[in-house]
Amino acid sequence: MIESTLWHPVAACDELSTRNPLPVRLLEQPLVLWRDAHGAVHAFDDRCPHRGARLSLGRVHEGRLECPYHGWRFEAGGRCVQVPALPDFTPPPGHKVGAYAVAERAGLLWVCLSGDAPAPEFETEADERLRKITVGPYDVATSAPRVVENFLDMSHFGFVHEGWLGDREHVAQADYRVETTAAGVLATGCRAWQPRSNRLSTEGSDVEYTYAVTAPYTAVLTKLPQKQDGYRDVISLFVCPVEPERSRVWFRMAVTDFASSDEELRAFQHTIFTQDQPVVESQVPRRLPLSGGELHSAADRLSAAYRRYLREQGITFGVC
Repeated sequence: MIESTLWHPVAACDELSTRNPLPVRLLEQPLVLWRDAHGAVHAFDDRCPHRGARLSLGRVHEGRLECPYHGWRFEAGGRCVQVPALPDFTPPPGHKVGAYAVAERAGLLWVCLSGDAPAPEFETEADERLRKITVGPYDVATSAPRVVENFLDMSHFGFVHEGWLGDREHVAQADYRVETTAAGVLATGCRAWQPRSNRLSTEGSDVEYTYAVTAPYTAVLTKLPQKQDGYRDVISLFVCPVEPERSRVWFRMAVTDFASSDEELRAFQHTIFTQDQPVVESQVPRRLPLSGGELHSAADRLSAAYRRYLREQGITFGVC
């Protein structure tokens, strides 16, 4: 399936040490991540090819991943290099575990299950002077496309985020532009009145939004509050499609706010997402309908463009 050729976030970089392997799940497939003695990250099937034990229950020993059952040791690339029960035995090339491409980007570990696409780059030169904070993970009982579509939706601000990102007296949505780009979908000229657009807000103001969908399960939001000269938030949403109706979510914040603590910035974003989460998890069906089954309005132009984009990309995981 096309989803296996894409890069997906599976864990935060700081979750993985050089001592203990880390179990993760991607596209219904159990994987194990581990760092070798040089700190390089590797991603294997979380199943020893010898007797099927979970490699994530083992340990990293002398720069190799050791199976917890019989101690078979695997090096980078997945090849078994030692069978402790047979000290003089040299394992043949066929003694190996499935290995996958892995990369560290934007504070997260990314895995590609097949294909040879280059690892994604997220933080551009324009973001270099901004402060970076990773928020999450959140385990969400719905599909990855449902999470992304909620992130792209402004019409719910006055209801789900009343007193924060919106209120019921300012829910009329101004016109905005949506276009297809080489990377995905771009929405510009989006505006919303917000009582508190970010942690430093002290009064309500209009906020200019730009949304960019850069991959099926990735979106980037840029916020420019009109009453905070020079302030800018760039918030990236990264969603791991764990199962068709279960996702793991991170936010990568790049902000001009150097006054707030990490905890304060995370707390603000945590408040916003935990207001969204129960509503998103309540949506039926949990898989995003790409054709029929739901009503639409002119306020849903970005959502409609996102659904068309998923159809054109051939996405089947998490949609219906």
